[in-house]
Amino acid sequence: MTLRKILRETILVFALVLVGGVALHASNEILSEVKFVGFGKVAKTSGVWIDGQYVGYLSELNGSKKVLLMPGDHEVVIRQAGYKEFTRRITVNPAEKYVLPVSMERDPKIQYPYQTASIKLSVRPNRAAVFVDGLYAGHVDEFDGPGQAMLVAPGKHQIEISLPGFKPFRTEVSLLPYQKFEIKTALFYGSIQEAGGRLVENSGAQME
Repeated sequence: MTLRKILRETILVFALVLVGGVALHASNEILSEVKFVGFGKVAKTSGVWIDGQYVGYLSELNGSKKVLLMPGDHEVVIRQAGYKEFTRRITVNPAEKYVLPVSMERDPKIQYPYQTASIKLSVRPNRAAVFVDGLYAGHVDEFDGPGQAMLVAPGKHQIEISLPGFKPFRTEVSLLPYQKFEIKTALFYGSIQEAGGRLVENSGAQME
């Protein structure tokens, strides 16, 4: 890993991670802000990766959680289950505010199971990302409210719930057709490098 990459990831971490409820801000005046503008609910609830690191879902990345980057080239990938990846290579200049409009397009190749089971989540923080069998499915807030659940095919599934700055939660579930299952947990503070973010494909998970 080059020194430039290490510095870039460190700045990104400081700009986004909450420690004890206090946002850590990089004071370097050359940092650039990336502002995401999502068109529609799907875009606003989609997960955002920058240079391979999951940073949160789109609509929350403002205010104390705004994205600050080192000047230069960065890869932005935005994912939502059932939709094509939105990928952009951006170049930001020192002290610039870069506005990135985002719209998501359905992926016609995604096939959903005929029979499903449902998983309801009760997890804190509820902004954490959810991965099913190594694929991004959404964030907790999409699956924790009244009438909300994640629909998956019956059988065994590996579930991971993670967020930068917290230790990931991992478990395996084995579900019968139409079974309802609930996961309750809270994430503990941990290393940035332990957070999920390596996923590169959409999953077939659905929202109820």
